Formats: sequence, C-alpha cells, structure tokens
Amino acid sequence: MNKPFIRVAVGVVLNPQGQVLLAQRPEDKPWAGWWEFPGGKIESGETEHQALARELKEELDITIGESYPWVHFTYEYPKTIVELSFRRVYTWNGEVRGLEQQAFAWTTPEKAHDLGELLPASVAPLKWLNIPGTYAISHFATPDQQEAYWQQFDQLLAQGVKLFQFREPTWHDGVGSTSLKALFDAMLVKCHAHGAKLLVNSIHPRAWWTLADGVQLRAQDAVQLEERPIPGDKLMGVSCHHLADILYANVLNADFVVLGHVEATPSHPNQPPLGWEQFQQFAQEAGRPVFAIGGQSIKRLEKAREHGAHGVAFMRG
Repeated sequence: MNKPFIRVAVGVVLNPQGQVLLAQRPEDKPWAGWWEFPGGKIESGETEHQALARELKEELDITIGESYPWVHFTYEYPKTIVELSFRRVYTWNGEVRGLEQQAFAWTTPEKAHDLGELLPASVAPLKWLNIPGTYAISHFATPDQQEAYWQQFDQLLAQGVKLFQFREPTWHDGVGSTSLKALFDAMLVKCHAHGAKLLVNSIHPRAWWTLADGVQLRAQDAVQLEERPIPGDKLMGVSCHHLADILYANVLNADFVVLGHVEATPSHPNQPPLGWEQFQQFAQEAGRPVFAIGGQSIKRLEKAREHGAHGVAFMRG
C-alpha cells in the first residue's frame, strides 16, 4: 500500500530574543499532543511562502512578513511521507494565539525538549538552529601576518561571530607543525573565552579534530570516509562544490554544508562561480543547513538568506 505524499511549508518563527515558536498538535490530529514547528500543507497553485502565510494566519492569527527558505528534506512517517520546506520568519503582525485551541510556546532550541514529545521531523532542525549564521575562516597565512589576523579576529568577536574555522594550508613549516599547533591552541582558548566555537579544517592532523569543537571536511577528504569521523556532540561541516559532494555530506550525516564559490573571488580566478540561482538549487538538495562561501561577508548575510543559505562563510569578513 502506497503511503500518501504530502508537501508541507514549515515556519521557523524567531523572535529577537533568539527563541523559536513551537505549537502542540491538536487532539483531533495524528500525533496529538506532540510539539512541532507550525505550518501546514501546500495547496495546489501555492508557493511555499503563500502556504506558510496562510497556515500561520489560520492557526496562530499572525500575518508574516518575508520568509526565507532554510532547509528542505523528506521524512517518512509510519502512515505518510512528508516533504518539508522550512522557512525562517523574523517579522510578523499580530499577537500569537492558538485558533485551533492548540497550545504554543516560545522556547530556545536547547529547552524545546522540556515542552514534551517533539515530532520526529522537528528534532534535527531544532539542533541546526544552534549553528551560528556567520562562519569565519582563519587567515594567519605567514608568521609576519599574525598580529594583523589577531586584530581581525578580535573585531569579528566584537561583531558577534560565534563560529570559526582554523584553516592554514600554506603555513611555512607545514600544516601539522609545532608552530601552527601553537596558533591553533591559542585560537581555541580565545574562542572558548568568548563563547565561540572553533572547527579545524581536515587538511590539519586528525589528532587536532578531537581537540577542536568539530571538523570542516574538504570534499576530497569526505569521499574517503564511510562514516562520520567525529562524535555527534561535535560539529561537522563538509565543503561542497557539486551535487556529488552534497551526497557524501548526507552519507556522513554532516551537520552543515559549505557550498561555493557563489560569487567571483580572487582565490578562484579561473573558475566560474556557481551564482545564486545554482546555489539555491543545490542547497535545496542538501537536506541540512548550507553556508554560502565565495565573495561573502557579514554584510552579505541577508542576500544569502534570500537564496536559502543558513549563513555565510568568509575569510576576510
């Protein structure tokens, strides 16, 4: 017996305090009493945004402003198969109230489980919401540039960047040298002192991966692996340039993907950029958050979100 296939628009409604809105399923629906992101079925002829706006008005009596595509994946329940299109919402008019007599709550991703049972397809997106939206890549480059990068690093921390990657492929005495390890250790200490996380690029020794808060796998390293190389309590990203790379990210259960280069960049002068249209098409296939890289900066965050990015990754800010 074939299961019904349903396309659903899902609202990730976020307030300025960093809380997300969850709703409890009504008693007359399957999975009654379980908590989920609000949203509903996409009707024939509707866009994802139109369906979400209608559902949130019907269910919660709010009129949303812009919504931003975020993650897209299919989840198979015992009786249905659901294609879920998650969209982030930051602005709305009206006061939230349950028009279907359902309970609702503002919560943080960390405390969502305290509400009760979470609908299975909501669990991973709640975890992904903890991944910061700006991802800065180190650029010590040479010993005489250390002071300049530390100044840039302090500026990024002051701007609220909470996720960094240690990546130094051209270091003068090698990617696993003692002198470079000292810089990695110092950066890790500084990150933790400011509540930030530091991932290490897989070009560096594997022994460093467990010391960091996670690893950023190069595409050529990801294809050599058969399973996730680090525990689930650490972050793992995969650098992707093609759909095949994204497939390996799914196989390895990556927490996120870094996809690019999106726009022209000096580091890839002879390679044409993906462009935003191609980026959005690829991002929709990832099934997890996607960072845009290549010509990006904190100032490009809004543009990236409009095209389905979780956030931006950059070297020079």
